Order: sequence, then C-alpha cells, then structure tokens
Amino acid sequence: MSEPFKDAVGICKTIMRNGYDAYIVNERLQKLTIADKGDEVSLDIATELDFRGLSKLFPNIEEWTENDGVTAILKEGGINFYFYLSDVSDSSHPEECVSHMTPRLLKELEKKDEIPLTLACPFIPKAKDPYEGFASLTSGEVKFAGIPDQVLKKDYLMGIRALRFAANYNLPLESNTKTTIIRNAKRILDYVPVPEIMDEWRKVEAENMWLFVSLLFETMLLHGLIPEIAALSRITQIKNSETGEKENVFEHTLAVMKHYPEELPYDWFGVVACFFHDVGKLFTAEDVDGTWQFLQHHRVGAKVTRKILTRLNFPQEDVDLICELVRDHMRFQFMLTDKGIKRFKALDEYPRLIEMVRADIKARGTQYREFNHNLKMLERADIPEEALDPFLNGNEIMQSTGLKPGPAVGILRDTLLKAQIAGDVCNMEEAIEYVKELARREKLH
Repeated sequence: MSEPFKDAVGICKTIMRNGYDAYIVNERLQKLTIADKGDEVSLDIATELDFRGLSKLFPNIEEWTENDGVTAILKEGGINFYFYLSDVSDSSHPEECVSHMTPRLLKELEKKDEIPLTLACPFIPKAKDPYEGFASLTSGEVKFAGIPDQVLKKDYLMGIRALRFAANYNLPLESNTKTTIIRNAKRILDYVPVPEIMDEWRKVEAENMWLFVSLLFETMLLHGLIPEIAALSRITQIKNSETGEKENVFEHTLAVMKHYPEELPYDWFGVVACFFHDVGKLFTAEDVDGTWQFLQHHRVGAKVTRKILTRLNFPQEDVDLICELVRDHMRFQFMLTDKGIKRFKALDEYPRLIEMVRADIKARGTQYREFNHNLKMLERADIPEEALDPFLNGNEIMQSTGLKPGPAVGILRDTLLKAQIAGDVCNMEEAIEYVKELARREKLH
C-alpha cells in the first residue's frame, strides 16, 4: 500500500477509534487518478463526522466552503485529504450506502478518460435534505427528480415521504412516481425501519391523515405495513339502514377520519383512533341470514389495535389512549339513560368519543336522533365534580367499615365520589354497602 493510502487508512482508524464510521472512497479508482500526479496527491474520505467533529480530532483541518459536497480538507505531508459526509440512513438500498464516486474523483476520471460517465455511480454523499430527490413542489404535483427508480433506490424512505408531501400539501402524486412506489413497495417495507416510517407518519397533519392512509392503500404499502386495516376493503356493511346503501369498511374508515377533525382540529390521536375504530370488524364479521353482524367489534378491535401499535413501536401511553378510544367508541351510539350518561361522562376521553360518533354519523349520512338525545342528557348531568360531596364523610366511612383514621379513609371517600359521578352509587344505603365491599375487597381493615 502506497504512503498516501497508508496515511488515509490511519486517518480512518483515528475516526473509527472514536466511535464513528469512516472509509476511503473507491480506493481502486482513486489509485488511477494519482498514478501520474507526481507530488500533488488528493484522496477522498467518507465519514459520518461533520466538520465540527473532525476538528476535535484533527486540529489542522480546514472547513470547506465550496458547494461540491466536501465538508473539510486536511493537508498533511503534501497530501490533500477531502472529507465527505457518508450515508448513514437505515432506509437506503444496501448496495447504495457506500459511496463509489465524489465530484472531485469524477472530474479526475473525466480528465483521464478512464471510464464512461454513464458507468459512474451517481451516489455522492452529502448532508440529508428532506426535499432532496424531489422536483419543486411549485410544479403542482409531488414528483421524484430524475429517473424515479434510481432516485428511490438511494433512500427508500422517500417513498413514504412522497405520500406525506402529497397529503400535507394536498398535491397529486405524479404518475411515474406513484408507479415507482407501487413497484418498490416491498423493498420500502423491507429496508425502511418502522420507527422511520412512523416518524414520517407523525408529521402528517390530522386533517390530512385520511388522504395519507388512502395513498398508503393505493401504493400497496398499507397491505404490508398494517394488513389488518387494508383487509377492511373486503368487508362490506350497510352504510345507511334507511336507504339500504352498502359500503366497504375501509371506505367508511377513511370517511370517519376525514370528518373527525371538523369539530376537533389538530387532534392527531383522535384521528388515529378513528383509523383503528373498526379494525375489529375483520375478526368479528359473521353473515346471519344475509346480514353482516360485527358483535363486540369494539372490544376485539381494541385488543387488535394494541397488538398493531406495539408492532409499530408506539409509546405505551399512546397505545393505552388509542386503545381506550377504540374500546369505548360505541358507548355514545345508543340512547343512554341518566345512569348511562353519568357512566359515560366519567370516562376521561368522553369529548373525543362524542366526536368519533359525530364523524361516524356524518360518514354514514344517518339521523342524529340518538346523538341529540344523549347531548341533552349530557347537559342535564353536567354538574361540576367540585360541586358534589360523597354520600358519606370520613367519620361515617369509619363507622361503616371499622377503619381507623388514616390514608385508607381518604382513598375510600375519593373512590365513592367517582362511583357517584358514574351513577354506580345513587343513595346512602348503596354508599354504605359500596364502601364496606371496597374495604373488604382491598383488605383495608
């Protein structure tokens, strides 16, 4: 190995010993460019370290200001070492993550006429730009710049990002770009880590998520990412019982997602709950005398949703919230009694549940009869919690349960108040039996 390359290897090892990747860009081609250079030698190195990080390891390094992909230059022993940012994306094609060409090396090869330019690998490492690889959005459509398949091959995450741009900016996908994403759907799902997909998804506005999901479906990405939802397109239900109109459950899901933010804008989690609210119908569908039934689809759906969200690496607190909304989304669908309304209002997320039902009614084009009845009942039961007192005070709880003064008495008092609000305890006698049973069950004596 010649001295210039030994020095370059030493530089790479220094970087790697400090915990960062580094390598000499295409050593074979670089040897061609320096074979007849005499004393003037230049070598290209790719690393994930930027100039700030490199300057801590190499005090004599200089920042490069020309816009040709170089981040820094180190001059040592008559050799110019040019540093480029390497590709560290987990979602690029495996064979494309190593740089085989740089602008400087390309120019040198042109001068020597050693290889045709058409054979030069087009990948040149540089800092990531979310709009890199896309044509200007001012064109009125989302489009990969250049040859779509070659552009997508550099970073398969761009397939997901294209859908995000189309949804958030309400722009159509250019036909060749869309076809490329469909053609490479499996590779996108194979190469792009789930956390990176979900990071793009979380950047989709709540109001536009229905469109993003529809694009995932059209490009076959939803079929591989969340097949349980994609399969809803094959489940049929009655859209409106008065007209007898039918629809598939996936179309209904999109419609609910579209209507939900009309009353609760910017509620990302509420829209995600709408996305999953009918997933249980896939697992509960049963044809009874020509009519499809989906008994307990909300409870089954909550369990399926938990499995899916865990697979998608959602944080646990987000999983709990969304599954709670899926499980309870039917509670406001039926005409509730006073006790039913109190139990409903005791749910922490009842405002979101109301809007899920409102969006469902809009999606189906059905009547608001039960919905309006429940709203009136809710107004009547709308008594501030701080204005309520439990049926039993601390002394009465101790007399009824035999407890001594302590924290357990306060716990029973708070629990009794919640039971009153929920409508589970309606008078003094029920309150006494309630605290006795609770103290016995919790072994508070």
